[in-house]
Amino acid sequence: MTAPVIHSLREQIREHILEGIISGRWQPGERIVERRIATELEVSQTPVREALRELESLRLIESAPNKGVRVRNLTAADLEESYPVRAGLEAIAAELAVDRLAEDCSALEPHVSALYEADRNADGTAQVRHTVAFHRELVRAAGNSVLLHTWEGLGIEVFTALSIRWLGTVQQSYAEEHDELVAAFQRRDPRIAELVKAHVLGCAPRHESK
Repeated sequence: MTAPVIHSLREQIREHILEGIISGRWQPGERIVERRIATELEVSQTPVREALRELESLRLIESAPNKGVRVRNLTAADLEESYPVRAGLEAIAAELAVDRLAEDCSALEPHVSALYEADRNADGTAQVRHTVAFHRELVRAAGNSVLLHTWEGLGIEVFTALSIRWLGTVQQSYAEEHDELVAAFQRRDPRIAELVKAHVLGCAPRHESK
């Protein structure tokens, strides 16, 4: 899969901060200082501020008067909230994409192969990357830009990675499940939306109710 092209300075800064959060450079509850990032990257504070606003919309950071910007202390419940929304979006995408994918699943199949390889190597990073890429291609196949934009706005790759790093969520082997979804598209399974929805909900992190 070709990596997305980052066009603007704001997007580059956003990815820099995002990588810092995922890698653990900034821990939950830790302050992110706008001025320091601007100095480090040799840019003005304006695009840094814009990038931080985007990350706040993804619920990864939070700001408060006189307290600055901090990495949110996300819980399993926070991470779990996006999955019913994602499942609904992907069920709609599956219905819209079924005819196209029944004819040509070549956008999905390389990620299934990569998932089998990642499972054999116990490569959690690759599991996350190709699981998300598979679902992105599924949504893209629906041919609906509003649907794709809404899906991408959920920050799925980020939240999946953070659930593993912060909560110790075990990334199960999903290669076979994704292989089964490809087969369901190829046979135009009338239950495809239901199958995709159940698959996504089955991937959600679990937390203990008190």
